[in-house]
Amino acid sequence: MTKLFALAGAFAIAAALQLGPAWAQDTSSDESAGAQDVGQSTPTGAPQSYTTPPPAPVLFITSVEVIQTTLEPKQAIIKVRGLTGSRGWSGPQLVPLFQGDTPDGILDLQFIAQTPDQTQKAEGFVPIYAIFPLDPGDKMPKGIRVRGVGNVMLLTQLPGSIETTITKEDGSKAVGKTWAEKGTAPAGTDNVVREEDMPRNFRIIPPKKGVAGITHNMNRLNLVLGEDGKTITWAFWE
Repeated sequence: MTKLFALAGAFAIAAALQLGPAWAQDTSSDESAGAQDVGQSTPTGAPQSYTTPPPAPVLFITSVEVIQTTLEPKQAIIKVRGLTGSRGWSGPQLVPLFQGDTPDGILDLQFIAQTPDQTQKAEGFVPIYAIFPLDPGDKMPKGIRVRGVGNVMLLTQLPGSIETTITKEDGSKAVGKTWAEKGTAPAGTDNVVREEDMPRNFRIIPPKKGVAGITHNMNRLNLVLGEDGKTITWAFWE
């Protein structure tokens, strides 16, 4: 499949872009200099280079559809819909998970897109879609598997379609509600955001605890708690 190899190469490049700069620490020592405090380096005043955020998998897959064209040259077209956590995602595409034929005859795809370049307020999930045409004359695979961050969908009746509904917390109405850890509030409790309803990789930020590291994970929903340690005061995708 010519297009599969081409898109697989694109996926490899996208994966390479996710490798950030390597920071090397100078371990050499000068005994005559003695010990020195480690502090913030003095800014040079030079403009900092801008690096485009790498593509990343979208948060959820909501439908997979395969249609067969009737006009020559006939070909199968895969259409996938999904959800991102926030606005600002662009350039959606479907890329093969690996090169070559699969042992089970299933075409395994990952749904990726260009991430936003800055933090986004939680305003609700945003629909996104992409298509993947197979080359004319290619043999129809036994099935189509599409992966997102939070789920995977498998379509085995081709042509055909499947869909699902996502019920996870999107953060759009979280501010002002009370955070409830797992097992502390039954489903449907008013004015509460439950841990059981959160999407994968979420983060709670209490008022008196630090955070581990600086990241740019646009698939992670952050909930900031107020001084009482319970009320949600801010919800954002980092």
